[in-house]
Amino acid sequence: MEMGCNPIVRNSGTNFSIPICPRHRSFTFSLSPHPIQILAPTVLVHQPQLLVSSPSPPIPKTSYSTSSITSDSSVKALRLLLESPGIHQGPACFDALSAKLIERAGFRFCFTSGFSVSAARLGLPDVGLISYGEMVDQGSLITQAVSIPVIGDGDNGYGNAMNVKRTVKGFIKAGFAGIILEDQVAPKACGHTQGRKVVSRDEAVMKIKAAIDARKESGSDIVIVARTDSRQAVSLEEALWRSRAFADAGADVLFIDALASREEMKAFCEVSPFVPKMANMLEGGGKTPILNPVELEELGFKIISYPLSLIGVSIWAMEDALAAIKGGRVPPPGSLPSFDEIKETLGFNKYYEEEKKYMVNNSQSSTAGYSSPTYAARISRGGYEQKSTKAEEQIIDLLPPVVYDNINTNSSRDRMSWIWSRTLRIKITGKDGLQKLDVRIPAGFLEGMSRIIPGLAGVNIMEMLEDAPIDADGSPQSGKILLDFNDAVGDRIQVLVE
Repeated sequence: MEMGCNPIVRNSGTNFSIPICPRHRSFTFSLSPHPIQILAPTVLVHQPQLLVSSPSPPIPKTSYSTSSITSDSSVKALRLLLESPGIHQGPACFDALSAKLIERAGFRFCFTSGFSVSAARLGLPDVGLISYGEMVDQGSLITQAVSIPVIGDGDNGYGNAMNVKRTVKGFIKAGFAGIILEDQVAPKACGHTQGRKVVSRDEAVMKIKAAIDARKESGSDIVIVARTDSRQAVSLEEALWRSRAFADAGADVLFIDALASREEMKAFCEVSPFVPKMANMLEGGGKTPILNPVELEELGFKIISYPLSLIGVSIWAMEDALAAIKGGRVPPPGSLPSFDEIKETLGFNKYYEEEKKYMVNNSQSSTAGYSSPTYAARISRGGYEQKSTKAEEQIIDLLPPVVYDNINTNSSRDRMSWIWSRTLRIKITGKDGLQKLDVRIPAGFLEGMSRIIPGLAGVNIMEMLEDAPIDADGSPQSGKILLDFNDAVGDRIQVLVE
């Protein structure tokens, strides 16, 4: 035992709970020789002296969900995860959609990857170019999209210890359950790239203490993940020393990035054994060996990050799709979901179901313009009628035809009689794509329609009909569109000659 932690063992059957100290809370393990099973969503698979937690069963694919748990409950969920048996996998997301997909796949938590967020949001490398504000903004969108805990990448805190305090408080407000803070100098960069440099020991420890103080001042219990990049910048011994110091300062999880061998990983896990360790499985050729979850738990790790899987496969998938489009094709069916599947993933169906709870009819709503979402109109003269089958919807009688007396010649008078007898079709389509009105009326009744369709106010339809192309009989051509525009509320209004 190290750093003054005096364990008191409480025996409850075959389970032992060891309160380590107020900072490190408790550590629970089982000595049962028999297979252990915990009810879904976590299933524990028995191995000799090894408990591996499998991912939760996939969540049904009906995800229109904003964050359904508060930041406090998200923190509690993450702490329970850290205290539960087994090792836990957390893929890294870079936006709200990738986070939703992680949740749908059944993972119980996820990370944000500064590398991936910089790539997706800025299209730039992870070399310290992305800012605190951009990371907080992106994180807020991510945490609102899912209900699982999210551990955010806080880089080096974006400055000195005071900047670290602001960063921690900002991440708390953004809804993160945890934050990773590292000891690189500015500008920081990916820990597996060249030229890493770290701040002094004292400054590194002081930043973790500042993070703990910011957490207390916020009344939060956000999980502090203390990361050191000193393995590549200095030495393994320096990285181990800093990890011990971070644990002593109150960090909840320890993380040495870019460990170079299985032996180094084991040595790390032996430091402060009652503080959970994070493994970073950088895919595609990082400095750390890629081990499976069983191997990592045998070494002593508690949580695993997969920082590049989603952004990496996304890059290739988009490049393949663009190559297909450039070649005059579309991506083959097996390489992309159907439109219905895309809508299901994004939550359209759930949205439509929820929307039904808030639908209103015309008799319950009044606007400065015409009624929504449907129109009901009756033409009281001329035998034309369209009306709703719903009794509660309002029926509006239109004004009688306007009498035009400025006809000076017989030919004009003859043509006007033809125009007057023509039928006009009025179609109104809402900005949501739903049809609100489709009615046929005599041309002379159009001006009366401005009572329920303000967008037609002031329109001289007779002048437009006179200027329209004519058939052999001198009347306006059928099918001619006289008006087609969007009104002030975004509805599309069309007037056609029948």
